[in-house]
Amino acid sequence: MKAVLYVAHGTRSKKGELEARSFLQKIMMKAPLPIQEISFLELSEPSMDEGFARCIQQGATDITVIPIFLLAAGHMKRDIPDNVKRWKQKYPQIRIELLNALGVQEEIVDGIVELIHESIIDLKRNDSILIVGRGSSDPDIYQAFAQIENMLRKRIKIESISTCYLAAAEPSFTCGLNRQLTNTTGRVIVVPYLLFSGLLLSEVSRTCRKFGSKVIQMGPLSHYPAIESLLVRKVSIPNICSLR
Repeated sequence: MKAVLYVAHGTRSKKGELEARSFLQKIMMKAPLPIQEISFLELSEPSMDEGFARCIQQGATDITVIPIFLLAAGHMKRDIPDNVKRWKQKYPQIRIELLNALGVQEEIVDGIVELIHESIIDLKRNDSILIVGRGSSDPDIYQAFAQIENMLRKRIKIESISTCYLAAAEPSFTCGLNRQLTNTTGRVIVVPYLLFSGLLLSEVSRTCRKFGSKVIQMGPLSHYPAIESLLVRKVSIPNICSLR
């Protein structure tokens, strides 16, 4: 019997955890599979191991692991694959497949642009966009965000678009925001490239509020219909949904 195990990052923020669960439950309602379980990599429960065990207890013989991660950085290259490798060694009779992170997607960038235009009716060329990534020690994130910046430039007539990070990469959010505020005559539109609310997004919000109307903050990406559509398609691909 086929199953899907969703793996979200996890957070110490109760609001962020509830937001992740609610979002994933909407995905599960649209997916025609009898066994679907939610799990978290860290900081929230159930753990990946607990979610996997629940799939087994319900009779799963074919489990697809779907990471709810935007980019393929450290967690996607090491932590999650290590867990999957361990499961495969312990349960050789069970087919286990790990799907990729969402990655850099035209559809996500289209959703960001659509939300900016809906939220800011009087968007001006001298406004700027500051993308805020979670950050990682993995150097590939710089290339990913460079792609995202270029995709935004092709879609939106704004002079300045740049990226900053909340941890483990430079420039920091504080430096990135101060640079945009110094160099921009218009407003700074802050786009958190984060899926859910949490402590990191709360930090962003507190800082943005200090600048009043000079800084406009967008919501997390899980609020964008494009993200939901992408995940529903991942779950609905034929090799997952063809039940035995």
